[in-house]
Amino acid sequence: MRAIIQRVSSASVTVDNAVISQISKGLMVLVGIGTDDNVSDIETLTKKIVSLRVFDDEASGAMWKKSVKDIDGEILCVSQFTLLANTAKGNKPDFHRAMSTEPSRQMYATFLERIGQIYKAEKIKDGKFGAMMSVTLTNEGPVTFTLDSRKFEYVDQPVTGGSGSTSGKNRTSTENAQNDAPHAPAPLPSK
Repeated sequence: MRAIIQRVSSASVTVDNAVISQISKGLMVLVGIGTDDNVSDIETLTKKIVSLRVFDDEASGAMWKKSVKDIDGEILCVSQFTLLANTAKGNKPDFHRAMSTEPSRQMYATFLERIGQIYKAEKIKDGKFGAMMSVTLTNEGPVTFTLDSRKFEYVDQPVTGGSGSTSGKNRTSTENAQNDAPHAPAPLPSK
């Protein structure tokens, strides 16, 4: 399950020229549901969305100190299967990793119910599942995060086989960053 979280001062969803949902200060959340997502993914993502510290502490001026819960903000959720698109080949997005309509509708309803349980149901707003929606928002910052309930797509996987030599493909992300970073040039010899 994947979500795009945006810190907003306002956001709204319009369907057929009518505003159906709107929030003031809080989070705009676009939610993509994959073919193999389950209740565990919902639990992981909803807890992270509600707890993620993306707001400033206005009293101290410190950044990244408060969650949407801490500021008593609102959350506007919109189901968006396009977040699961595979764009690696060609120019046409492939949506085979997105869950089909009816199971996704049920999973998204469970997602909304769960986020309302761990926060405040009256603070959770929604678009219209499956409809052509116009989403308007004012992103503060801009601040935008991508959350994924599973990290397998972003973690380097070890390479098996071969002579056991270490290559860039089986190093950790930190090792890759350290080893692949540009190094300072050697000092020039003095004359």
